[in-house]
Amino acid sequence: MADRDDIHTTAEVHESSAMPQARVVHADPDACTAEQKPLPKSVASKPVEEKSPAEWAYERLILYIQNFEEQLDSEHEIAMGFAGSDTGVMRIEGLGFFDPDIVTFYGLDENGIKTQLVQHVTQLNVMLRALPKPTESAPPARIGFRLVADLERELGNPDDSEG
Repeated sequence: MADRDDIHTTAEVHESSAMPQARVVHADPDACTAEQKPLPKSVASKPVEEKSPAEWAYERLILYIQNFEEQLDSEHEIAMGFAGSDTGVMRIEGLGFFDPDIVTFYGLDENGIKTQLVQHVTQLNVMLRALPKPTESAPPARIGFRLVADLERELGNPDDSEG
């Protein structure tokens, strides 16, 4: 017999089904991961079922990128490798999507050559990496914070981003 604490109203069931679910287990109990953070209003304001797979992948990638950058020191910048391929590593300069199912990455490869990857969301596998920034005197580029700011501007919430 079910415990009375397990009974939910129709509204509670509907609300919980619309909320994206995330979970993480990490060896470091003090690790702060993207899955543990609340979604910014700009991401949570549109129900997941109204988003294309590309838009939803794009938004979550932004959250992962920003969280990774928050953990970098001033001597490193974010880059990504693409799992299952030999395309190497790309220093991230931009990220986009094209509904319903394409995510695009813009940047520079290890040799500083302009690079763009266009990927179907069903093939999306990226590895975030920290690379030494190219010049010691320049501040590190933080694309994640610019991406979040763009999401906030799009919905008219300029002061909503965390970090």
